[in-house]
Amino acid sequence: MSIEPGGDVGLEVHGDRDQFLRVEAGQARVEMGPTRDDLDFVHKAGDGSAVLVPAGTWHNIVNVGEVPLKLYSVYAPAEHPHGTVHRTPRDDPERGE
Repeated sequence: MSIEPGGDVGLEVHGDRDQFLRVEAGQARVEMGPTRDDLDFVHKAGDGSAVLVPAGTWHNIVNVGEVPLKLYSVYAPAEHPHGTVHRTPRDDPERGE
């Protein structure tokens, strides 16, 4: 993913799968919590950081830097069928909003 400065991945939850996020470049604020209104974990992440999001945890990643934030995610089990491409977060019908 490439998130522009000030942008975010979007608040979401995956009830039945864990998520691994890796920040390749840029500066992020990681927000996680038990409900969409209680993101009680807030932490900065930068180049080379890894973030583990347990199943059922609400989360968002915000680009707090001045350059595009580059990151990728891996789901266990897989979140999307092979070959799925979402050009923007809004393209994903499975979002937890």
